[in-house]
Amino acid sequence: MVRQALLDGADANRHAACREGSTDVVGQTGRLIATGDLHDNPVHFRRLVELAGMTGQGDLAHLTLHEIIHPDQLLGEVDFSYRALTRVAQLKADFPEFVHVLLANHELAQIIGSGIVKNGIRVVEAFNDGIDHTFGSDAHLVTDAIEVFVRSMPLALRCHTPRGDILCAHSLPAAAAMGRFDTTILEREMTDEDLAPRRGSAHLMIWGRDYDAEQLEDLVERWGVVMFILGHQHVPNGIELVRPNAIVLNSDHERGVYLDIDLADPPSPEACLGLARSIAPPIDCS
Repeated sequence: MVRQALLDGADANRHAACREGSTDVVGQTGRLIATGDLHDNPVHFRRLVELAGMTGQGDLAHLTLHEIIHPDQLLGEVDFSYRALTRVAQLKADFPEFVHVLLANHELAQIIGSGIVKNGIRVVEAFNDGIDHTFGSDAHLVTDAIEVFVRSMPLALRCHTPRGDILCAHSLPAAAAMGRFDTTILEREMTDEDLAPRRGSAHLMIWGRDYDAEQLEDLVERWGVVMFILGHQHVPNGIELVRPNAIVLNSDHERGVYLDIDLADPPSPEACLGLARSIAPPIDCS
């Protein structure tokens, strides 16, 4: 069941009508629920699914999800966040034109075996331990399906709006890496070389930090966008503006937020700072 959900999610990633090259592209109508890193926060995930109308109530909205695995809290130093990845894959299979699962550095690190230490834990190894503990001799089947799903993820979601395009992605390349970055990657299919550590363009993009105003303005010209919505960097208050036009969101911690954007009437980057909403479920005081 887990393996099949992952494979179904991969098929939906690759064959959704919105997929163009390594980017999902949606039109000028409807709503966008934009999020930051999730890191296996099940309460926040359920809330986002509700907000996007995917529980049968309300109109469907486009929903971005990324940095799904590797939570802060583990069970005996074992990570079971393959379950979160499976839920997301199933959601993509159920709503292929509305769920946009963006490639992020932790998912890529997991399938290529890059070392990440978080709170003193080697998270790639802890994730593998969770799969081994759960599936035993069938663990390799689940691991292979996870790799298929991760490799199918788009790098970005491009939203056409009357005020210009919004680009949602996990991150952007560091300013110092722009000379090695192929900006045409959004328009074509990703290759194995794009995923190569420290040299591939997809790797440079999803691991990137320290982008600056000059670089953002350059990417605006190259990609034809007016605003970026990103994750990857820790933001204590849940939202931050990197001027002139990059919004950074966190959706995993207690002050995590999301943006609910009307694609027919999108806000400016500055206005987004006042529109961020707490992702914590409302408290029932009845």
